[in-house]
Amino acid sequence: MMLKTTVATGIALLASLCVSAAPTDSLILSREKCVEIALSENPTIRVADLEVKRLDYSKRETLASLFPSIDFQGAYQRAIELQTVSMNMGGQSQQFKMGTDNVWNLGFNAAMPLVNASLWKAIKISDTQILSALEDARASRLDLVNNVNKAYYALLLAHASRDVIKQNYALAVENAEIYRKQFEQGTASEYDVLRSSVQVSNLEPELLQADIAIKQCELQLKVLMGMDASVAIGPDVTLRDMQREMYGYQLENGYNLDRNTTMRSLAIQTDLLKQNVTLKKFAWIPTLAASYGLSWTAMSSGNAFRDQRFNPYSTVSLALSVPIFNGLGRLNGLKQAQVQLKEIEFTRENAESSLKMQVELALDNISRQVQQIASSEEGVRQADKAREIMQKSFEIGAASYLNLRDSEVAATSAHLAYYQSIYNYLISVSELDTLLGREEALGITTSTNR
Repeated sequence: MMLKTTVATGIALLASLCVSAAPTDSLILSREKCVEIALSENPTIRVADLEVKRLDYSKRETLASLFPSIDFQGAYQRAIELQTVSMNMGGQSQQFKMGTDNVWNLGFNAAMPLVNASLWKAIKISDTQILSALEDARASRLDLVNNVNKAYYALLLAHASRDVIKQNYALAVENAEIYRKQFEQGTASEYDVLRSSVQVSNLEPELLQADIAIKQCELQLKVLMGMDASVAIGPDVTLRDMQREMYGYQLENGYNLDRNTTMRSLAIQTDLLKQNVTLKKFAWIPTLAASYGLSWTAMSSGNAFRDQRFNPYSTVSLALSVPIFNGLGRLNGLKQAQVQLKEIEFTRENAESSLKMQVELALDNISRQVQQIASSEEGVRQADKAREIMQKSFEIGAASYLNLRDSEVAATSAHLAYYQSIYNYLISVSELDTLLGREEALGITTSTNR
């Protein structure tokens, strides 16, 4: 009775896994749709876009310095004790009070730079800083899409692995049922029945672990997409479907690093440092500014709000500032900027050599993985055929259970290796596309790559 219960439990668990493997209320998503959702909902991308907007406002703030600045000023002064003035008149010293109790000053002041080379260069630097922020935003998009691709492919691998384990589990349940019937007919020993039942029990944790792996992959993908964790999702393809669409990695006219985010960022930083050197040189250029002032003054004694007569007063002026000496501060600042420029030039050379090596290694790995997929696919075909032969032999009593389990283990390993090789290929291609900055290959459209 206990043996029947063990096998029945295994069959029930297998049925429940088949039902839960494809929930009807899951949101089925393609990789492209996951990328689209992530690019619109992920907080990292929103932060990158806001940084571009912030630098744009910063540029406008600097640009505003070219326009006149107009300020209104108002001041009131009340004398507690009037100033005493002493004068020598006719050999005698005389003293008298001078001033009024109340002094009002109201007026406007306008100023505008006429010649300021440093300010003009600062505006140009602001443009370059915006380009740097745009490239950082582009790099964030590329990294996000690469992470979404890897999470999506990991989910495909988890589903494929569970399918393999589930198939192996179904065979174990079927074999246990065969032994049970043979035992009832007296053609099999109780040991054979127990051994096959134990095999069913041993595979159950693997099935549960496969389900956990799928849940973890789904959660990781939903986090990248900024999606609520309670929403059930699933892929619209399988790894085998992906393998059918593989035609090898295509690069038209070789490759270059012109679209690599690291090289583009370093190029922008080099341009920024060159402009900074020029800005330091502009510190020796004189500046010229114009200003205009219009004010009204009223002075009275007694009540501060009565009998006030405001008299207008206006001025216009030019201010010339010629830098002469500041303790060699400007010279040392220039030398510091020149050293930074040399440093980043060496950094660019080293980064370019390293990236070229990474691309070559990636292309070589992809080529090897294509061969591995073909070899694994042939291994799956042979392992499945061997398992079918051994299964039929076992059913007619021509093969032992141990031989059958060996064929099942070999088939399971072959299937897992096959799916792993497809996964490795897809990950390598996504990594290489990210390295080369190929937005169109990663699924980043023009509308999302602002």
